[in-house]
Amino acid sequence: MKPHGLTILGFPCNQFGKQEPGQRHEILPGLKHVRPGNGFIPNFLLFEKGDVNGKNEQEVYTFLKSSCPPVGIDFGPMYGRLFWEPLKSTDIKWNFEKFLVGRDGKPVMRWHPTIKISVVRADVRRYLLEQYARDVFN
Repeated sequence: MKPHGLTILGFPCNQFGKQEPGQRHEILPGLKHVRPGNGFIPNFLLFEKGDVNGKNEQEVYTFLKSSCPPVGIDFGPMYGRLFWEPLKSTDIKWNFEKFLVGRDGKPVMRWHPTIKISVVRADVRRYLLEQYARDVFN
């Protein structure tokens, strides 16, 4: 979707059920051969593994979470699943929580990790259409 000015960024994290235990050099082969496997190669920029919550969270997530309202207050069952302290209502709830950031660097939308990708796709398309119309008519 780069022709539409959209870039997807991925941030591996091991704070959710310890699902990303690999070292830096193991993450891409793990995606390709294990999960999701079947030769999967991401077509998006993949950043270094880091924390998205807690005292060692990456600054980008501090910014995103302070700019977008939380997508719910329930973390679900926490024992043995969440690996950071302290828990905050604004925290990322689980892997695959998503943010849309505008061209100006400001967060526009945030989606719960369980949201259907068709909803995300429709929201992103609507946003891109609004931006295009704004550019054309202003």
